[in-house]
Amino acid sequence: MGFFEKLKAGLQKTKEAVFKQVTSLFSRYTVIDDDLYEELEEILITSDVGVNTTEEILERLQDTVKKEKITEPEEARRALMRILADMIGEGEPLDLSTTPSVVLVIGVNGVGKTTSIAKIANLLKNEGKTVLLAAADTFRAAAIDQIAVWADRVGVDLIRHEEGSDPASVVFDAVNAAKSRHADVLIVDTAGRLHNKKNLMDELAKINRVILRELPDAARETLLILDATTGQNAVIQASEFKNAADITGLVLTKLDGTAKGGIVFSIKKELDIPVKYIGVGEKMDDLQPFVAEDFVRAIFEEEESS
Repeated sequence: MGFFEKLKAGLQKTKEAVFKQVTSLFSRYTVIDDDLYEELEEILITSDVGVNTTEEILERLQDTVKKEKITEPEEARRALMRILADMIGEGEPLDLSTTPSVVLVIGVNGVGKTTSIAKIANLLKNEGKTVLLAAADTFRAAAIDQIAVWADRVGVDLIRHEEGSDPASVVFDAVNAAKSRHADVLIVDTAGRLHNKKNLMDELAKINRVILRELPDAARETLLILDATTGQNAVIQASEFKNAADITGLVLTKLDGTAKGGIVFSIKKELDIPVKYIGVGEKMDDLQPFVAEDFVRAIFEEEESS
């Protein structure tokens, strides 16, 4: 099964819960009125699209209906699909323009950070890139052992110190190993604790100073891993991390486990941080680069062909 088919299957809950409701809503009305807009608002908000994002969608839809003189609810539904597709924007690939390039990865416990790192490493390795991992989440119990297991499974090297070591010293050794081994990409597993934002910021600042000093011209990414099943809590979490670190991209995991895939629209609107990878399963190839067109097709395909 190709990834698009997996994507369609993984997003089936979202499709059933949200967009079939939308189709049903527009088919029940013979005119476009305030009642239709109110029902649409409720569907979108309960699907984790978010209040602010829902307001913008409704405003744009009402403007389009007025500007294009749309009178048929089915035409309005198609206009809504176009608006949603436009709002999601284009996916942005990782910037891996230098050798080595550096990818820092942040995420709280339970979101799938370690497995996401392994899956990204596997993707890059399959593209022919040499990948090196750094175990810089040194204070979380068993974090180093977990990433060591995944590094072994994927078949990439890992730079590690003892539990409780200084994360910046791990990164220093990893950067120098990446240079000496001519690695294409260095992926750094960093901490993701939000209960003490100052400690997190200080730790990331130290790591960044090491990278800037040792690899001043390297392409850099900072990815935040989010669990899509947590809905608007993930948006709040992302907002807090954005205040603590320069997040360049998001990885949304467990999209197959939720009927509320509207979070993709909400995150784009609220934070303006691109989604770079999405995960729709547990297998190694169930995490792939986010392609907006594919995401939209996977959700809307049947409705649009009707």
